[in-house]
Amino acid sequence: MKKLVTTFKLFAVLSVMALAGCQDENSEAIQETPSSKVAAADLKKEISPGSNAVSENVLNQISDSKKNLEKYLKNDLQITGMSILGKLSTQKGIEISQNLVADKEQFTAEGNILSSETVKVGKIGTLFSGDQLAEAQKGLKEAASEQIKMGTEILEISWNYKGEAFTSLCFYNESGIIWDNVFAGLVMIDTRGNTEVSSSDAQAKVLSKWYKQWWTANWLWGSKRGEIGYQITIYYSGSTVSNVDVSDWGNISLGKAKSESKVTKRTGAYGQCRYALGLCTPVGSLSFNTSNFSVSFSGLGSNVVSNGTKSLYP
Repeated sequence: MKKLVTTFKLFAVLSVMALAGCQDENSEAIQETPSSKVAAADLKKEISPGSNAVSENVLNQISDSKKNLEKYLKNDLQITGMSILGKLSTQKGIEISQNLVADKEQFTAEGNILSSETVKVGKIGTLFSGDQLAEAQKGLKEAASEQIKMGTEILEISWNYKGEAFTSLCFYNESGIIWDNVFAGLVMIDTRGNTEVSSSDAQAKVLSKWYKQWWTANWLWGSKRGEIGYQITIYYSGSTVSNVDVSDWGNISLGKAKSESKVTKRTGAYGQCRYALGLCTPVGSLSFNTSNFSVSFSGLGSNVVSNGTKSLYP
């Protein structure tokens, strides 16, 4: 009887091992199936013939992007070609497109090309992992979903990054490019920012003076994409400040922005304010901390954040 029980236990163990082996093989088979290739093939079934020629606006954007990439990244990242795929004509095609841009096998990019050391290019699943991968995919899909609509036309753009060739799906309309993982992830930002100071009006009964500081994010082709900034204004007579105003702003296309400001000294020898500003591309996140009055960036992606205090004297 003991031998029979032992034999049965051995058979049970072997059965479990065999079943687990089959599951592992099936799991490996699933993982080895490139879902992005299947989705790309499915997408082409949902595309109808579009314009025979790409709009002049898109051609100019691509041409200007080539020039800026060459100027700031030399030959590290190049646009090597493009081909017209057609126009989105079904709801299924829209859904496939929105899922495809966030697929981990698709290529994306991040960084400020004016600071070449910040630029990263690769597959989504390579650049990100764990919680950051989930956050990046969510950000890409949400941002792309707002742009990719019925009738949107599609280009396939060919790239070369340090010898590695890849392609990206570029969605556009007559006005220009509305979504592409690489174009959406890269920016041009002068991190030093810009400043401007007003001159006082000597004829006014109550003199005023303002100081403005802002940071601008541009698309690869050079046009403005977003901006963060603040402006402090003091009202004074002689050397005494009687009041202070402060304003702030933050906005970006295909990304996130936050801006906060407050007056910290309203009267006396000078006026003072605090500011907390940030903007980033879709795969990153921004948060504002009220206790220390600051904006912080988390995740990965192109971004600029500025927190500080500004004093302005008569």
